[in-house]
Amino acid sequence: MRIGWEVYGLELGTPLRISRSVMARRDAVRVVLEHDGRHGHGEVVTSTYYRLDVEGIVRWLDRLGPVLADAGAPDAALDVLHADETVPAGVRAAVDAALHDLIGLRQDVPAHVLVGTRDWRATPTACTIGITTPDDAAARASALRERGFSLLKVKVGADPERDVASVVAVRAAAPQARLVLDPNGGWTPDETVRVVERLGAAGVVLDAVEQPIPPGTPDALAWIHERCPAPLIADEDAATAADVRELAGAVDGVNIKLAKCGGLVPALDIVSAAREGGLDVMLGCLVASSLGIAPAVHLAGHARWADLDGHLLLAADPWSGIGGEDGVLRLSGAPGLGVVRR
Repeated sequence: MRIGWEVYGLELGTPLRISRSVMARRDAVRVVLEHDGRHGHGEVVTSTYYRLDVEGIVRWLDRLGPVLADAGAPDAALDVLHADETVPAGVRAAVDAALHDLIGLRQDVPAHVLVGTRDWRATPTACTIGITTPDDAAARASALRERGFSLLKVKVGADPERDVASVVAVRAAAPQARLVLDPNGGWTPDETVRVVERLGAAGVVLDAVEQPIPPGTPDALAWIHERCPAPLIADEDAATAADVRELAGAVDGVNIKLAKCGGLVPALDIVSAAREGGLDVMLGCLVASSLGIAPAVHLAGHARWADLDGHLLLAADPWSGIGGEDGVLRLSGAPGLGVVRR
């Protein structure tokens, strides 16, 4: 097995502001694994939060080359890859994706069959509205409603007063849409409860609130859970299956991001842990191309919420094959990940 890679930039159509940063572009590294004449692909994107830059990604891929070559077949390479947890999760996720792509191509089945969903169905996805003014948030919500989106994620967490105004404006512009709020850890426990209560008094029913407080205090999540009428989802606090087991009873659901947990193999472990603990699953993503989003789309049969819109936020997506432009993800049915270069 031989490994190769290519670096390219991803520009966003509109800069995305969240409570801790603003992003207008990022770099992506396409991973290519060649085995028996077939080529599997995956993608890892740079991330300040996850401490991934191009230099570091390439350094890890260069280190993994001989290890994967020695492993032989893609199935065996998956075991070898996930045995080394020192490899950053985002890099492991990209190589994991390329290996699943190869295995699917070899078996002539889509990747979703490999992760336990033989009959994959078209899946609604959220689309994200970044932190902005209430008027602009309403305009974006209206445009997304017209395109067909029935699930909207609203970024909040910069200021509780403006957060309430923006969410009320979004609700008025898209009255039938399901709403998920994501403060990215920007609220305190008390602010979380107060904001949700104020929104309820204004007639806004929420589908979920995701990681409202900074990670690291699961007891505080449990405190919120006892007082918050909206389903509570842990994101950064739920990086591993062990984390999820500890969160049972403290939250209603967990957000699985492949770049956070390391790929489809550990994601399936997290799904099992969530089911054992009675927790729902959200599938999340980073801003990435369709290649980077595709592995999670194949996992969507295991989730209550799909928040897989990273490719929809780009000015130009270099890959295609997972849909989503009208609010619904659709796979091509082709073997492996089923994405193609534009």
